[in-house]
Amino acid sequence: MTLTRIFVGALSLGFGALVVWAFGAASFGESFAAITSDPWGIVSLADLYLGFILAAVLVWILEPSRPLALAVILPTFFLGNIVPGLWLAARLPMIVSRVSDRQSASSI
Repeated sequence: MTLTRIFVGALSLGFGALVVWAFGAASFGESFAAITSDPWGIVSLADLYLGFILAAVLVWILEPSRPLALAVILPTFFLGNIVPGLWLAARLPMIVSRVSDRQSASSI
C-alpha cells in the first residue's frame, strides 16, 4: 500500500507542477475562453466538475473530521484534483481498513 500512496501522491504533485507551468506559460483567462468557446471544451469542464463533486462526496463520507473534509472539498473546486489526490494518499490506509472491516462484517 505504501507504493500506491507514493504513486498517488506523486501523481498529485506532478499535476500541481503542471498547474504551475501552465500559469507561467499562458494566460488563464484566454485559455479558459478558448475552452468555453468549443462545445467539447464545455463537455470537458462539465466532466471535470462532475469529478470534483464525486470526489467531494467521497471525502465527505469517508473523512472522519468535518473541518478537514471541508478543507479538502472547498479548494478542490479552485485548485483541482491535487487536493483530493493528496488527501487520498494520506488517508488510503484508513479507507482500505474501513472497506475491509465492512467486507468482514458483511460475510458474518
